[in-house]
Amino acid sequence: MGEALDIMQVATGGAGVLVAEMVKSGWELVRSTMVRFFQRGGDEVAEQELRLLDAAQARLTSTAESERASIVESLQQQLTIQLAAFLQKHPDGAADLQALIDQAEQSGDGRASINAHHNTNSQVVISGGSISGGSFTYQPPRSEK
Repeated sequence: MGEALDIMQVATGGAGVLVAEMVKSGWELVRSTMVRFFQRGGDEVAEQELRLLDAAQARLTSTAESERASIVESLQQQLTIQLAAFLQKHPDGAADLQALIDQAEQSGDGRASINAHHNTNSQVVISGGSISGGSFTYQPPRSEK
């Protein structure tokens, strides 16, 4: 597994995708993908995992939009732990979760949310592509897909 996909990296990416998708109209499609993902653990495990996922989605969508940012980080941490624990028991699911992450990145609407904390005397560059301005040019690393 070490060479193929890092469990924590995939779990973190998956959690970010899930939280982002929870408030979109396509949530049911993502949820159905997660049903198949969690089925690797059997019906009872899938039901337990989905209960946690549904509770996270309900918490996020029931929060006023102006207050959502305050719980997004907490939900991402919670889901990262949940996904990492599941992947440790079912490492064969890492490729499917990575495919969900890749699909979300490819079909994204170009908008993203990121929080940068305690970055005194530094610059944060967020881009979906190349950036040019003044005397600098930034190009993101090429994908190895």
